[in-house]
Amino acid sequence: MRNMARFLLRRLLFVCFLIIGVTFLVFMISHLVPSDPIASNMSPNAMSDPAAVAAYKARWGLDKPLMEQYFIYLSNLLRGDLGTSIRTGNPVISDLKQFFPATLELSIMAMLIAVLFGITFGIISAVYRNKPFDYLVRTISISGVSIPNFWFALVMLLLFYSKWHLFPGGGRVSSRISAPTGGTGLYVWDALTSGNWALFNDALSHLILPAIVLGFFTMGLISRQTRSNLLEVSSLDYIRTAKAKGLSQRQIVLRHALGNALIPVITVMGMGFSNLLGGMVFVEKIFSWPGIGQYAYLSATTLDFPAICGVSLLIAMINVILNLVIDILYGVIDPRVRYS
Repeated sequence: MRNMARFLLRRLLFVCFLIIGVTFLVFMISHLVPSDPIASNMSPNAMSDPAAVAAYKARWGLDKPLMEQYFIYLSNLLRGDLGTSIRTGNPVISDLKQFFPATLELSIMAMLIAVLFGITFGIISAVYRNKPFDYLVRTISISGVSIPNFWFALVMLLLFYSKWHLFPGGGRVSSRISAPTGGTGLYVWDALTSGNWALFNDALSHLILPAIVLGFFTMGLISRQTRSNLLEVSSLDYIRTAKAKGLSQRQIVLRHALGNALIPVITVMGMGFSNLLGGMVFVEKIFSWPGIGQYAYLSATTLDFPAICGVSLLIAMINVILNLVIDILYGVIDPRVRYS
């Protein structure tokens, strides 16, 4: 227990330095790109007025040296102030609270699909090794890690929305449905807890296509990793002992082999969730999903420095927390893991 406490303390201290490093890199890269945020956000008439340009620079602190701008940003960050978005004029923290629930809902659904089908396909592929079903599952898995998500998204929209009319198109809810106010911002959960079944069905139907597209890549990773680990574990002595005792194949796989085989899969799940966030921009743009990906895209195209730093900091924090949770789960699931 004491070793685990020391481990957590070290990781938390490391997180502090990591976050400072992320803010520095993102701030410098976003400010050193060969573009002019003034030209991106001011009209041509305003650009011709030197007084207006000077006022704009003073308003957003662009008239100060770059390092001074960074230290001002860092001091505000320590007080919980992520700055004000140049594009929207709102505090960045308010924008993130508005857009992040949509991204979180989509990520959770995509991860559920990836884990459910990935582990299932991996088990079936390992059990029926080198048989037709194994070849089919491996083909699907390889396709998942190979097909670009923006191309897959367009194909899914063309088939299931435009041609077959099985699922709705873009957005989180249909125009005939009123979006819920308040709550968590997770439409499916809010509708479920409030008993609004019309909203629940509509929000869930809008969620399925982008979640499948987003989770397809991670599903392929999990499926391949699960199959590989199961085949490796199946050759160990304790599995041969279980077979000699006359246990059924189902008992051997589910009770004895799967537990150890899933330990490395946990890491893949964490990496997969990070990949979900990385693929958000294209998927949210194509499906008109009002989440962090859309917000990041619009912020990048207008050189909205505070918003760019805010989104990057949020994603970095999520990745750090995921890695910390994965490390803790290793110690919980596998008693052989020790932290010293």
